[in-house]
Amino acid sequence: MRRPGLHHRLHGKPAGGAVKGMVGRLSIAVAVLLICTVSLLAKMTGNGSSRSVYRSEIHVEELWNSAKSGGWRPSSAPRSEWPPPPSETNGYLRVRCNGGLNQQRTAVGTFLLCSLELICNAVLAARIMNATLVLPELDANSFWHDDNGFRGIYDVDHFINALRYDVYIVESIPEIRKNGKTKKRKALQINPPRDASVSWYTTEALKKMKEHGAIYLTPFSHRLAEEIDNPEYQRLRCRVNYHALRFKPHIMKLSQSIVDKLRTQGHFMSIHLRFEMDMLAFAGCFDIFTPAQQKILKKYREENFAPKKLLYNERRAIGKCPLTPEEVGLILGAMGFDNSTRIYLAAGELFGGEKFMKPFRSLFPHLENHNSVEPTEELAGNSQGLIGSAVDYMVCLLSDIFMPTYDGPSNFANNLLGHRLYYGFRTTIRPDRKGLAPVFIDRENRKMAGFEEAVRQVMLKTNFGGPHERIPPESFYTNPWPECFCQMSPKNPADKCPPDNVLEILNSQLGSEATSDPDSLNSSNSTRSVEDR
Repeated sequence: MRRPGLHHRLHGKPAGGAVKGMVGRLSIAVAVLLICTVSLLAKMTGNGSSRSVYRSEIHVEELWNSAKSGGWRPSSAPRSEWPPPPSETNGYLRVRCNGGLNQQRTAVGTFLLCSLELICNAVLAARIMNATLVLPELDANSFWHDDNGFRGIYDVDHFINALRYDVYIVESIPEIRKNGKTKKRKALQINPPRDASVSWYTTEALKKMKEHGAIYLTPFSHRLAEEIDNPEYQRLRCRVNYHALRFKPHIMKLSQSIVDKLRTQGHFMSIHLRFEMDMLAFAGCFDIFTPAQQKILKKYREENFAPKKLLYNERRAIGKCPLTPEEVGLILGAMGFDNSTRIYLAAGELFGGEKFMKPFRSLFPHLENHNSVEPTEELAGNSQGLIGSAVDYMVCLLSDIFMPTYDGPSNFANNLLGHRLYYGFRTTIRPDRKGLAPVFIDRENRKMAGFEEAVRQVMLKTNFGGPHERIPPESFYTNPWPECFCQMSPKNPADKCPPDNVLEILNSQLGSEATSDPDSLNSSNSTRSVEDR
């Protein structure tokens, strides 16, 4: 079929008419394109869609504020029928955090790697099996000779009360009384498959529980699939992670004191500087160190990780090496942060010593840690243990900006990214190590021209803490959107916020007068409350 304009020209239409026709058609095309573009942008902005609309430039003053929410707010309360736990359960569930030697051992990382993810999964597994959960055991002593455990860092009474609508929790398995005698109930030890499905718990695990009355799942790290096609189960994980798990009052008070002191001079940023022996050994990034230091890293790797041929240049080129402290400083400088920026460092013992910290300190001299801000005896004696890790977590949660330098699977940084998202879309700076690698390699090869602009172009494509789609391999604990968020005026009914009287509904279902803590779903694991609905 001929296009009308061409047909008319062939039949002797004046050239002016042809031009007018073409202008008209172009105007229509431009208008259609404009409408489509506006519609697409509105859709992406309106539903808090996954792929961020890239910025054209970075304004540091904007980063000190929370990211745009797109109308979303945190909500982990049930939105469909959620019956209370039955008065009689199928048995007792024990779990223990003892993930093995191949996991992070620095205090800041291991504390959250084991405890937070494990506890969330333990509560969910108990709910799935209709089991009574025994207070999870944290194997802290073998790593840091720290006897605090669960009760030493968490508010146990709050934990049990906050989850009363979801599961029954006891501190230990009760003894069996029979024929006037008492004896201990022995739990059957089971090694669950990695990333086990819900069906494994409702069949294999439940069968053993009913046979023995109690089961002991160990090891339990990563023993329940993260991606579950049941939003209520995912919201239960959020209720555990962001509401039920609250540090003991003295830890919260200590954390708030540090934050208050840092804020006396304005905004501050927190950085999880993951430049420690275990991570460097795991990554296989040895070549920047002295021969003696390389020997230490290689020995650590041989003793703690599976054999694997790792070539530094290849690892470096694809962004598998942790950022050096100097690289962190260069990124911040290229983004527009100046040397007056106050930075709180959450880190274990940095490997390589002052040689690597000196360039960073020259760029950003206002560096602090929990010991420099609050030199208490408690922190001094537990700096590398659970209490020091808990304080670092809280300060990073409450900081104006948080930057992880190596966000590997299920670690301290990843859980913080998810918590800060839930805590009001607080700004995060997540360096794209793969995108930055060629920029830093060029710099190392003396190709300095355009370095800062190249860094900015990479960072412009990152998400700064707003709602975005979770795309594998991103963890649910890193990004619990959209399951644990809602909208007051949603386009999709599934995203609608639950009713304000949800606690009354749950209380009536529970059939109990235990309403001493009606705000348990509104009290986050922070020193300030977070609106839940």
